[in-house]
Amino acid sequence: MSKKLIIPKQIVTADAEDKIYRNYSIEIEEGIIKSIAKVDEDKISKYYGEVLRYPNLTLVPGFVQTHIHTCQTLFRGLADDLELLDWLTMKIFPYENSHNKESLRASVKLSLLELQGGGTTTVMDMGTMRHQEVIFDEFIKNGMRGYCGKCMIDENELYPDFKETTKESLSESYQLAKEFHNSAEGRIKYGFAPRFVLSCSEELMKETHSMLGDFEDSIFHTHSSENKSEIEAVRKKYGKENIEYFNSIGVLDDHTVLAHCIHLNNSEIDSLKTTQARVAHCPSSNLKLGSGIAQIPRYLNEGIQVSLGADGAPCNNNLSVFTEMRLAALIQKPVHGPTSTNAKTIFRLGTIEGAKALHLDNEVGSIEVGKKADLVLLNLESSSHSLPDDDENIYSNIVYSSSPQDVEHVMINGGWVVVGGKSINLDEEEVVADAKEELLKLLKRSE
Repeated sequence: MSKKLIIPKQIVTADAEDKIYRNYSIEIEEGIIKSIAKVDEDKISKYYGEVLRYPNLTLVPGFVQTHIHTCQTLFRGLADDLELLDWLTMKIFPYENSHNKESLRASVKLSLLELQGGGTTTVMDMGTMRHQEVIFDEFIKNGMRGYCGKCMIDENELYPDFKETTKESLSESYQLAKEFHNSAEGRIKYGFAPRFVLSCSEELMKETHSMLGDFEDSIFHTHSSENKSEIEAVRKKYGKENIEYFNSIGVLDDHTVLAHCIHLNNSEIDSLKTTQARVAHCPSSNLKLGSGIAQIPRYLNEGIQVSLGADGAPCNNNLSVFTEMRLAALIQKPVHGPTSTNAKTIFRLGTIEGAKALHLDNEVGSIEVGKKADLVLLNLESSSHSLPDDDENIYSNIVYSSSPQDVEHVMINGGWVVVGGKSINLDEEEVVADAKEELLKLLKRSE
């Protein structure tokens, strides 16, 4: 991998001091950030690597999303205006149950095209029950970084056709982890993914969590406390709230990432704080499904680790981190006041805090010497919706004003995956045409 020297207009680091550099260069070698230094034209003239000048572009860390369902992107627009349990029963479980390898591959490619094109370089993806190897294959081939894991379901009163035995679920997950954890030179890791309390036995939850001990830096990833009807069903089944139940069976710790966490009582919030379990906040999904608004300002004040995720396309309906950042900031203000969530804090939730949630903050999430070169170049200058552009309002521009259309170039591990707004690895026209074809076949199978 050749040496590169990138000279942008400015560098927004998301480091511990939130440093912003102007008239600085960043050197990359073998996928690693080697230096960040004041521009010196004499030295640059003698530089033997590739010199890339972007005088109108802003360099930011690659964005991190900690809750995504790439298997669902094919179903975008097919499950609108439904409450969570109906959404699962009537649409999502039947569609996921109808996936074959070809339709799943089409869905993942469509996801990666959108995610990378929108500046997301790391995700935690909850897969589906069958053909999980397809998701790993596409992540590896297309240069993505992240955690993936087979979705585990051994109980399913909502849609009984979509489940497997406890033994099958545990065995296959373990074998997939053995094959893919820390693959692609460590770029791909395994995230064990029991779906949620109502679709998993206590044995499955506990045994899954125990498997983390065999795979260093693996993650326990599930849904929790998303919807009042779901919570009532959990209470009826176990006599506890979601987090109370998780805590009682010993699956909460700093390698546990819980999507949503909207409706929590004081005891549950204390449990998150004590166990250091992480919250993946998905504001678009929470609004579209009418689930509610998570108490994010309180979680942050309590020291609970929070990150962002778009969830799945059928409950969003896009995978844009810019949408999630904007909404994460805005929806709290009518409830907690206009100062409750500022743009800088939210930008960090989409970058370094996401990396922390996945224990990847020593590798990605900020622009610092020694970290992986997962980088995004944004055009904040030529768009009418993001002017003016200076240090004082840079976070405002990114969080409140920007969108995927402002993403010019994206790099993962020192290699370009998006150049000039176009994917390097995926042909958009071909991916979209294939997705349309596979969707029609899947809908016929699900009838």
